[in-house]
Amino acid sequence: MKRILSCCYTHTLISVVILSAGVIPIATAQSNGTGKWSTLSTLMPINPIHVALLKNGKVLIVAGSGNCSAAQTGCPSGPPYGPSNGSGAAIWDPATGTFTQFSLNWDMFCNSMVVLADGRVFINGGNLQYDPFHGSQKSAVFDPVNNTFTDVQNMAHGRWYPTATLLADGRVMTYSGLTETGSTNQAVEFFTVGSGWSQQYFSTWTPPLYPRMHLLPNGKIFYSGPSTSSALFDSATTTWTQNVAQTNYGNRRTYGSSVLLPLTPANNYTPRVMILGGGNPATATTEIINLSAATPQWQFGPSMSQPRIEMNATILPNGKVLATGGSLYDEDATSKSLKADLYDPVSNTFSSARANAFARLYHSVALLLPDATVWLAGGNPSRGSYEQHMEIYKPAYLFQSNGRLAVRPSITGAPSSIGYATQFTVQTPDAATISSAVLVRPGSPTHAFDQDQRLVGLSFTVGSGSLTIIGPPQRTIAPPGYYMLFLLNKSGVPSIARFVQLR
Repeated sequence: MKRILSCCYTHTLISVVILSAGVIPIATAQSNGTGKWSTLSTLMPINPIHVALLKNGKVLIVAGSGNCSAAQTGCPSGPPYGPSNGSGAAIWDPATGTFTQFSLNWDMFCNSMVVLADGRVFINGGNLQYDPFHGSQKSAVFDPVNNTFTDVQNMAHGRWYPTATLLADGRVMTYSGLTETGSTNQAVEFFTVGSGWSQQYFSTWTPPLYPRMHLLPNGKIFYSGPSTSSALFDSATTTWTQNVAQTNYGNRRTYGSSVLLPLTPANNYTPRVMILGGGNPATATTEIINLSAATPQWQFGPSMSQPRIEMNATILPNGKVLATGGSLYDEDATSKSLKADLYDPVSNTFSSARANAFARLYHSVALLLPDATVWLAGGNPSRGSYEQHMEIYKPAYLFQSNGRLAVRPSITGAPSSIGYATQFTVQTPDAATISSAVLVRPGSPTHAFDQDQRLVGLSFTVGSGSLTIIGPPQRTIAPPGYYMLFLLNKSGVPSIARFVQLR
């Protein structure tokens, strides 16, 4: 596919991913220094264009037509998109390694997707036509309780390659994407559950497709790329501040990634954003900006081991960032980047996370699972074919120094819902050994950017067989919704997550 490059729990889940789904190890030695990659025996039945982790620990996969034009032999000729023509949507259950496939009545290819505060998934925009691409005005909500898609009110204009951002008040902000006539949508719209779409709020600039957007603790939304000039959007006044900072890398970071680094009590919830890779040919460089500074400036961070376009960056429960996939040249498997890198924001250094087995290029995805492993899937450099093999990365924190599996701390009891700046109790027999408690928002990656992930650290006190934890101080630090609650012991080993609803 030729794309526009200027824009672009259950607490037994970990063992069932390994035992029930089946894995094929790509290395015999387990390492507590670099982790371990394995290939699952189950193959992906549809092209995983966009995925989202659900509150039940399963994964929603949305392909739509799956980068398979009706003009190409063997591709869907139109709706319904589903199992009969290798398209549509699916649920993957890591516990069993099985897929449940669904048909869609419109083409959600190249949409945006975030998880709403109530745990349902919001699917925004998609594909109206191929060559040239035009955007759909449609949106839908997926309910993981009954596995149904329900269409909601149409937007004012279409969006293909939009970015959706969940705000502190539970609304969804959408921006950019190609309209139903193929022009770039310059308007911001807000979706409110129960009442639909707001009016349009037009910007004075033309955004790239799939802009990299992050909700900051001050309530503003930071645009970090892929262009060289950063911007801020104030949702209260619906105004933009442009030229907030200029990147040091001289070119656009096309299909590079962007991550809001962990917000914790220890760093006073200071917002720092890291951009990684991108460009064609790609760069291995990274940059970091501190948005709490009086005059924020991008500073070069350490470089990755390989250049990466179409990469993924995934926050782990210990606050480190796993950089995977990509290539030197876009959609070019001969220049693939297989060496994974692990960024430590405390030491500001990268270390090796070994190498995965399969090229992960355009339309690849990476997702943190509740068992604290990372699932890697997809790769679609040409229409009509994609990488079906799925891989699992078990980070070094899951191993002892002798290579055996580490003993995890456990959560034996936790509330189903928690509040802001209020105490809640978590039962654990390992209370005396716990060094950190974190909330990780379930991810929703597509096109080298996770539109929903964030990690928020929590303050706590230790009791006998329990922890008294204080919820995040405000909604702008942790928007309402379902989070994975992880406990980590003094050796840095994470528990299996419990899902809690923050409201």
